[in-house]
Amino acid sequence: MPELPEVEIVRQSLDKKIKQKKVKKIIVRNRNLRIKIPTNFASIMKNQKIIKVDRFSKYIILNLSDGKFCLFHLGMSGTIHILSKNKKNFFTNSSFYNTPTLPQKHNHVEIIFKDTKIVYNDPRRFGFFQILKNSNSLKKRLSCFGPEPFQSKFNINYISSFLRKKEKNIKNFLLDQNFVSGIGNIYANEILFFCKINPNRKAYLIKKKELKKIIINSRRVLINAIKKGGSSIRDFKNTSGKKGNFQKDFKVYNRKGLRCKRQSCKGIVIKKVISNRSTFFCNYCQNI
Repeated sequence: MPELPEVEIVRQSLDKKIKQKKVKKIIVRNRNLRIKIPTNFASIMKNQKIIKVDRFSKYIILNLSDGKFCLFHLGMSGTIHILSKNKKNFFTNSSFYNTPTLPQKHNHVEIIFKDTKIVYNDPRRFGFFQILKNSNSLKKRLSCFGPEPFQSKFNINYISSFLRKKEKNIKNFLLDQNFVSGIGNIYANEILFFCKINPNRKAYLIKKKELKKIIINSRRVLINAIKKGGSSIRDFKNTSGKKGNFQKDFKVYNRKGLRCKRQSCKGIVIKKVISNRSTFFCNYCQNI
């Protein structure tokens, strides 16, 4: 499933390709996604100019010229493909998941512009598109989520208050979108490695100085992943022919049985399943 850095790469690609362009036509081939696409979706989107492309957590937000917003989520297997009309499209995938070229099946939505079109492909159909009528509706729609790690609200007072007396382990909190938005399994593993925190530690046992490390390293890991194009586990390419390279920097994720990368640490990366998620950590420097 795409995590915040991968979704940010999609946002950047879309903002570069479709910002200030007018929608000429919408084709909806399958309305039956996780949330059914409204019957008036095509009529609402037609002739709208895309003012800009935003992102919150793992959601892409198209700012439309009439003040509405088109919010969409890629789900577990969704990808956005960008095709230019007047040139060969060797790589169409704007992210680093699944095929780098446009598949023939499961192309559910096309948003067509004068010289470009974007295609939403999703074999498992866990993604969705929604129209929100104004900024208040958008704010309300996203109000159930916690702040992103980059936001000022994600601070020591907020974290210590949220985690006080909580028995749940710290890794599960990093994956809890009500606590903090955008962190997925890969990056939770990496963040806790840099913090030297065992993922099984109960949240209320995390000390204040460790909470500060969580703030710093959440931002550090995600920013680094964005700069390096996200994590391309299968080594596919995006529309620019570039690969996501953050997987080369993994300290613990998918490194079961290998030596810890921390200098002078003699530990080994071990793998455990925590709440049905693969969890990787060093048995020495994170064994606290």
